[in-house]
Order: sequence, then structure tokens, then C-alpha cells
Amino acid sequence: MKRLRVGLALGGGVARGISHIGVLFALQESRIPIDFVAGSSAGSLVGALYCAGWSIERICKTARNLHWWRLARLTWPKNGWLSFDPMTRWLISELGDIQITDLTIPFAAVATDLETGKPVRFRSGRLAPIIQASCSVPGLVAPTRIDERILCDGSLSDTVPVSVLREMGAEYVIGVDIFSPAYRPRLGPFGMALTSLEILVQHAGGGIELADCLIQPQLSGKTYSRFSKAKELIAFGRHATRLKLTEINQALFVS
Repeated sequence: MKRLRVGLALGGGVARGISHIGVLFALQESRIPIDFVAGSSAGSLVGALYCAGWSIERICKTARNLHWWRLARLTWPKNGWLSFDPMTRWLISELGDIQITDLTIPFAAVATDLETGKPVRFRSGRLAPIIQASCSVPGLVAPTRIDERILCDGSLSDTVPVSVLREMGAEYVIGVDIFSPAYRPRLGPFGMALTSLEILVQHAGGGIELADCLIQPQLSGKTYSRFSKAKELIAFGRHATRLKLTEINQALFVS
């Protein structure tokens, strides 16, 4: 029996990205191997820590003690209201100023080129600024310049980055979608616009259709900004993954 090489695509969703930790918990509990990881936005941050060799328990503890001041600071609103420069400094303090190729598990992070609108899939380069770029929500967070490109949130162009995992050699890809759009009629036109934006971003890049197995924690209407909800978000990710374990195990081995 041959085991298929497994890729894990972690989608964006700001603080909802904490639910990816629950996904990793459930996969580890069931001894599902992960050969490659790719992430957009918050998924790139969680994925980078995991591929750097951090235990899931350590990532979980970090998430529960995380605060926005560690990741962001207010800035003069020329290109955004916030800067994620503190995120880069924090990652370097925790991991060192390492390259993506230094990670224990092969990893890719996705950002969006603001000038072309196309995804930029990083498989090499300095890890910390690439993660900053992947997480930088345009209009709110100032973009990041890397190699003459002006880069922002990877979720705009490739929310659940499945394609890059295929390029890396993954034969079976587990995608994790944490957008779960919610219709908010009480908010009137603003609520409809927000729901429409969620739907557009959720489908960006086509990853939710391309994944061999799609995990979708029930996060509709849940927070995008409150790290204090870490315990709840992790539980949602864990539960949704457990529902897919039989499907994953049955697909991993071929004769």
C-alpha cells in the first residue's frame, strides 16, 4: 500500500485563523501525516509556526495570550491605518530571521500583488516579511514591499491555497476554509455588502473547489478580531476536522 503525500492549505480569516490550531490538533490526534503546508493571511502565520517545529500545544498557548499590540501599531493613514511591522519583529524574535527553506516542513505563503491583482506564492525568501505581507488586509493595514512588489493579504487572490501544494508535490490536499459567510439582515445594506465580500473572498483562487477534502469550521457570524475567543475558535476547528477523519484516512492509502 502506498500513502499519498498530504498537503494542508490553511485559509485566511484574521483572528478566525486560530481555529486552524484545532484542525492541527485533530489531525495530530489521528496521526494524519502532513507533508506540505501552504497558508494565506492568518493561515500563513499558523502554518509558519507549525512548519518551524513548534508543538501544537505551544502554538495554542501563544494564541491564547496573543494581543493586537504584539502584531500591529497605529500608523499615519497614507496606505493603511495599521502597520504589521511589529508582527515581523515578533516573528524574528521567536524564530530568528530565517528563510522559508529553513523550515522543517516544506511551506508556502501566499500574498497578493496590488498592482496586478495576482497571487504571489512564496516558497523561498525571508519568512517574517512574507508572512507580514500575506496578512496585510488592504485599506486597513499598510501593504508590504518585497522585491519591488507591493503586496497585501493573500486571501484576496487565493484564500485556500491548494494549487501551490500541487506544485510542491502534494497528492492529497486538505483545505481549511474559515470564512463561513453570514447573512446579516439587521445591518441593512452594510450587512449585505459584508456578506457579499465574505463570499467573494471565500471563493478567491478556487481552493475550496480544488481541495480533495474541505474542512469548514462552523464560524458563521463569529469574530474576526477577538483573540480572547481563542478557546472557542480552536474547539470549532477541532470538531470540524474530526467529522472528516474517516474520509481522510480512507483516501490516504492506495494499492
